[in-house]
Amino acid sequence: MSGLLIAVMILTKLFSSPDDTSTSTEKKDSGEDKTTTVTPQMKKDFASFQRQYLLVYMIIMLADWMQGTHMYTLYLSYGVNISALFLTGFLSGAIFAPFLGSLVDKYGRKMSCIVYCVLEIVINCLEHSHNFHILLLGRVLGGISTNLLFSAFESWMTTEHNKRNFPEEWISKTFSSASINGTMAVMAGIVAQLLEDQFGQIGPFQGAVGLTALALMFVLGWEENYGEEKDGDHESSGLYTQFVEGWKTTISDSNVWRIGMTQALSEGAMYTFVFMWVPTLLSLDPPGGLPTGCVFSSLMIAITIGGVLYPPLESFYGKFFGKEIKSELSASFHLVLYPPLESFYGNFFGKEIKSELSASFIYLIAGCSMAIPASGDTSLNIVLFSFITVEMCVGLFMPVSGTLRSKYIPDSLHGSILNIFRLPLNIVVVLGTYATDHMERQDVFMLVSGCFLAAALLQATMCFGKKKNTKTD
Repeated sequence: MSGLLIAVMILTKLFSSPDDTSTSTEKKDSGEDKTTTVTPQMKKDFASFQRQYLLVYMIIMLADWMQGTHMYTLYLSYGVNISALFLTGFLSGAIFAPFLGSLVDKYGRKMSCIVYCVLEIVINCLEHSHNFHILLLGRVLGGISTNLLFSAFESWMTTEHNKRNFPEEWISKTFSSASINGTMAVMAGIVAQLLEDQFGQIGPFQGAVGLTALALMFVLGWEENYGEEKDGDHESSGLYTQFVEGWKTTISDSNVWRIGMTQALSEGAMYTFVFMWVPTLLSLDPPGGLPTGCVFSSLMIAITIGGVLYPPLESFYGKFFGKEIKSELSASFHLVLYPPLESFYGNFFGKEIKSELSASFIYLIAGCSMAIPASGDTSLNIVLFSFITVEMCVGLFMPVSGTLRSKYIPDSLHGSILNIFRLPLNIVVVLGTYATDHMERQDVFMLVSGCFLAAALLQATMCFGKKKNTKTD
């Protein structure tokens, strides 16, 4: 898989022409075209902005993965109730999710990222204790920090992207680059093992403290932004206003709540899959045993491959079909049939094809891949291929879903709404975790496949009718 990743990166570099467009055309809510002049200085500034964000993102994800790889074994060595600790973390996330986003938007995304780093340092220090109640406190704080991880950083990035007047379509490049998260997971496994060999089970958590402190230093250099439509709005708007507006927008805007439910179904299915892949492959009795570390690395590299494939395919299809067709089309059609379907969808939906179509096809492929283990197939190679396929889909829909969120969710409520999305997501994860303990393996995979297919169907409903972008800046 590492060789395949390198080959994909080389090929995409060779066959991707540089972005030499001098203008970028975007649709405003009024339907008029807004043309942005793309200058060499703008490209240089954007590259600098990407490095600023991705450097922090890579460090915090490396630290997060290092904890995840050894948390179970650490608790096992303590002899505590592992299920209770994990369930507490999920429930904490679900309880605080509806309210936390209002704080993110009110007091600032940079400040929220700082709070996340401080919380993570405290949590990893608490992991040194063998006391169950202290560990339980750590899981409660962990639920809060997880919500911040998946809302504050993205909210800061998307708002800062718009504040600096970068073309809207460029944001998908940042989301695509963030798929290096898969590679970070592989690196985390190696680093965590080295730290465990040197310092014992607590070693990876000590390493996470150092990495999080490093990320904190870089975050301090960021500019602050808030959930506001005009400068200074955050000072006059109250927490209650942010809370109400976030829920009001989520419920009243069908595009927003459909994106939220799609995220809950797809990510909930993904987390349930994480609990299932090891016992499933072990049950197939692979010759010589299951090389769990190698399989995990392959799955994580598949995520990165999906992200690496996205930009060149976006560029290729954009030039092949013309500038009117949106860039996100590329991520879907390379997974499905080729020219006939392209022509059909181009004519059927017109030239306003949106990223919703790409996401629906990616979820469809993920659902079909999970139908293979649900069918009871006992071929190790086929089942492993289906697992790699679904992880590659994860790498593909990360930039697509991120682009959808930046497109429809108002900047002024980004943090609030992203945290509201975490509520149904945590519910799906808890139900999925329960299913893995009380249902047959094939039935669980059937549920996972059903969640992906439901996400595909829900996403596809956004492809029909008049497209109305209700986002306000």
